Formats: sequence, C-alpha cells, structure tokens
Amino acid sequence: MEEGESNLIRKQNMAFRSLEEIPREVIDEAGKMVEEDLKFLVDYPNLKSLVLDHNNITSNVKMPEMPYLHTLWVNHNQIKNLGVFLATLSQKCPKMRILSMMNNEAAPSYFNGGSYEQYMDYRHYTISQLPHLAILDDTKVTPQERAEACRIYRMVTPSKTRKKSSKRQRSSSFQEEDQRT
Repeated sequence: MEEGESNLIRKQNMAFRSLEEIPREVIDEAGKMVEEDLKFLVDYPNLKSLVLDHNNITSNVKMPEMPYLHTLWVNHNQIKNLGVFLATLSQKCPKMRILSMMNNEAAPSYFNGGSYEQYMDYRHYTISQLPHLAILDDTKVTPQERAEACRIYRMVTPSKTRKKSSKRQRSSSFQEEDQRT
C-alpha cells in the first residue's frame, strides 16, 4: 500500500446473509468511507432508516432505488445544491417521511448564517419536492406549511403534464372535428 492510501474496505457485499440489521463492525468501517457514492446500499433494498451524519456526502450523491427508506439523516455533510439533492431523493426514495439536513449549506438556518427567509424558503421547497415528508430537520411539517409550499412551488409532475397535454390534444381534435361537420 502506497503512502497516503487508506486501508479502508471500499466494497462490502452482504447479500444473501439473511441479515436483519447491518453488523456494527461494518457500520464502523463503512462510516469512514461514505462520500458521494451510496450505491453500496443496493444490497439493502428493505432499508427503512439511514443515518449518514458527519460524512462527505454532496448534492450529486449517487444512490440506488430505496423504495422503503422513510428516514434519512444527512446532517453535517457537504450538500450545497438543494434542487439537485432533492431531485435524487424524490426519485430514489419516494416514501421519504423524515429528513434531517442540518448544517449543510443547502439547508440555511440561524446556526449556519442563514436568514429566517432563507430557512423558510428551504423548508417550503423541500416540502414541495417530497410529498410524504412529515418531519424536516427537527420540526414537524404542518398542514399550513404544506399548503404554502404548494402555493409557492406548484410543481407539475411529468405524468400530470402528459395527461393534460393528451387531454388538450383530444379536446382540440374534437373541436376540429366539430368544426368540419
């Protein structure tokens, strides 16, 4: 091993071991190496909660589909672009209910130099992107907050866009047909 190289395990395959939880020694070793690539989690398709505090995770994190993940803590990481990070989460973790991103540049708050307006904008945008979110950081999402998030960031999903455009096309086709007769 060359000078400066780490002796950390870079890959850990635990498939087909009938595990109900990740062994402590794996967590201790894996926790030292987590950066941008979370694809190693592909071996844990039923994972429901994941704590990745104090790592080097960035906005461009790569992760597998995690259909059951509902709780994610990524406090004290290197997440700077909220839109990029949330786009990945909304696609890969559709059931996200609890998200904690404290002390990341993308999550402005009083504690990291953000203003109240920046903090509220961060909350509203995050809530608008994760429809099942119930708790953001350490605060419950209220119905009023969700309504405001929807009002400010009215996001059109691709499936709704297709349906609307196909309805418009059908509607205009019917109108053209009526005009011909």
